[in-house]
Amino acid sequence: MARPAPRPSAGVVLGPVALGLVVGLWGLRRGGSLWRDEAVTYDMARRPLPDLVGTLAHADAVHGLYYLVLHGLFRICGDLDPLLVLRLPSVLAAAAAGGFVALLGQRLAGPRAGLLAGAVFVLLPPVQRYAQEGRGYALVCALVAWASYLLLGAVRSGSRRAWAGYGAVLLTACLVHEFAVLAALAHLVSLPRRTRRAGLAVTVAVAAGLAPLAVLSAGQSEQVAWIGGPGAGALLGFAGVSALGAGCAVLVKGPPARFALPLLVLPALLLLLLSLIKPLYVDRYVLYGHLGTALLLGAALDRLLRRGHVLGVAAAGAAVIALLPATLHLRTPESRTDDVTAIATAIRAADADAIVFMPSRRRVWTLTDPSSVHGLRDLALKGSPSASRTLYGTELPAPEIRTRLLAAGRVVSVRDPAGQPVDRTAQESTKRRVLDRYFVECGTRSVQGARVTVHARPGRC
Repeated sequence: MARPAPRPSAGVVLGPVALGLVVGLWGLRRGGSLWRDEAVTYDMARRPLPDLVGTLAHADAVHGLYYLVLHGLFRICGDLDPLLVLRLPSVLAAAAAGGFVALLGQRLAGPRAGLLAGAVFVLLPPVQRYAQEGRGYALVCALVAWASYLLLGAVRSGSRRAWAGYGAVLLTACLVHEFAVLAALAHLVSLPRRTRRAGLAVTVAVAAGLAPLAVLSAGQSEQVAWIGGPGAGALLGFAGVSALGAGCAVLVKGPPARFALPLLVLPALLLLLLSLIKPLYVDRYVLYGHLGTALLLGAALDRLLRRGHVLGVAAAGAAVIALLPATLHLRTPESRTDDVTAIATAIRAADADAIVFMPSRRRVWTLTDPSSVHGLRDLALKGSPSASRTLYGTELPAPEIRTRLLAAGRVVSVRDPAGQPVDRTAQESTKRRVLDRYFVECGTRSVQGARVTVHARPGRC
């Protein structure tokens, strides 16, 4: 499976780690913007520990360990810049993942292949994105990369301690996000036949350790009801990356191909197949598959360099230049689905005395800046997110929402951009129907990912 273990080279590891830190810290604040998923992380991590644990019993348990880690970090960091506290763990995790990829590449194909693989990993646009987000996907990458490195050591030594270390780190990755368990299946496929029994035993142990979280999160499956079937873009993206990896595997062959190609292809493929039963495929859930992408590209570049192919070097340089526009764009507020900071500013500027969120989960846009809704009565709110131990709060029945709306003078609605699907619940239908029938729109301010509209009775704008 792998060549005799070379001694880890500090230069091989430190180069990708340093590059990862530079790329991760560059433009980290994105002009002070953050998007809705980061707002959830911020809100959950800052809740009192009993409220946080109580919420996880009912919602978002799949991210529970990550929220607990961030909760501790915010307690330690106190008044430091919250955006930096929120995102710095992802920067460090992505840089560490780059270092582990370099170690993997060195063990599988040699020092230069390792150095190139680590550099490729931290420069991949999806990795750059999640290296600068307050979510757990970069941490999962680091843990899967570490587990992969430990796996090579376990295969070589065969010791129970080595296999146990591999299983412990992989289980930790699964507890940060349970779809990391698909990496265990990719690892199992790549194992030499003589070690598959040991690998299967560890995989079963990891699955058993993950089972309580899986059962708990399965009961919260309504949270992923927003996921639709994989679209053409997702399928083409998967096919393109898989084809690139397969081409590199044909070029390099041997241990790098046997280990990296399953890691690149299988987790995403299995999640796509599961989505035929229940839509679950989101590319960030299997971001760690790019560990395989980087290993294959690093080994392929090394092979071309050893053969003296100038074309290969030129292609690598051209690829880096081609990535520059994406790299720059990722550091702007426009690179994310929405901009919570801009939305909160627009709400604060609205001339109204009440507010409704359409749909209710868009209340997340105000969680990081409660002052944005100061003086605005939330007409649909029954229990706040923290008090109700939910992500977005609970709402009143439709008849009570209707009564409150009809008693209001000026209402600001906070909605998704035009053309987005609307929720068909009784509460959401009531909000739309009352505003359309009894109010007129005085003005709409469109910001990244949202519309903020002031409504008033006819003739009172």
